[in-house]
Amino acid sequence: MKFVELIHNPKAGEGENTMADIVTLLKEEGYDCGYSSTPELEEGKKFTREADLVVIAGGDGTVRKTATYLMGSRLPLAILPMGTANNIAQTLAIKGGYRNIIRHWANSKKVSFDVGKLDGLKKERFFLEGLGFGVFPKLMDEIRDQKRNNGTPEENMRTALELLREIVLTYKARTCTIEIDDAHYTGTYILVEVMNISSIGPNLMLVPYANPGDGEFEVVLIAESQRDQFAEYLQRKMRGVEEPVFFNILKAKQLKIVWGGKRVHVDDASISLDGPTEIDITLQPGGLSFLAGEEYGIDKAK
Repeated sequence: MKFVELIHNPKAGEGENTMADIVTLLKEEGYDCGYSSTPELEEGKKFTREADLVVIAGGDGTVRKTATYLMGSRLPLAILPMGTANNIAQTLAIKGGYRNIIRHWANSKKVSFDVGKLDGLKKERFFLEGLGFGVFPKLMDEIRDQKRNNGTPEENMRTALELLREIVLTYKARTCTIEIDDAHYTGTYILVEVMNISSIGPNLMLVPYANPGDGEFEVVLIAESQRDQFAEYLQRKMRGVEEPVFFNILKAKQLKIVWGGKRVHVDDASISLDGPTEIDITLQPGGLSFLAGEEYGIDKAK
């Protein structure tokens, strides 16, 4: 019998009752199970047994906290999505009921997952999802300040889309300079995102073809002149119309960025900058490995 360590964010889903149900499902599908909460990992808890698989029950933030603990361990990770956006799980095509997800693990493809290494910031040192400037750090600050994240996942997503559209229409564009190899790009943007996965925020699919294990980042640039185009995309998404949107995208393994604003986000953390800051970003290939969903890699154009 394989042994899995179940990592859970106590604030996600429905709390302990949900965890009891998941433990029951794991045992019914032939897994022995240990349990750790994300606060326990942050306090330095050690696993009591050697695990064959680490199961993360939570959203993108829980995945990041677990990855912080397990970086470089080579243990495969499996996600049971319980967050609002679940952008990492979405990129890995993990969907459906928990029992079906668990049953698929026996035949699941293990895929490598790159990690972004950062130099130039005081605290954050890596990212899984992405790093960015402009309207998304502003959105994160507004949601936190207004405490507008207390509804159901569907209500929270709708609120985030509405608020983001308001921000897009009024945000003052900033100058950004990007250096990739010997090429330099300078412009005035409302959004600059260095992405490792396909979507950010309220499931905005900015890089539909993203492969987090391909050894490259996608750098998405939305110029001030594309403000209305981005706002229209958000309006369609609020109406339930899911259409891919394509802005200028650069490929990079290593880059430097200087942003003229005062905020940056690293995954789900919004960070203040003292002033224009140069950030060096380097890709670390295959820093993690995940079990992907059944449809992962299907129609993923390059």
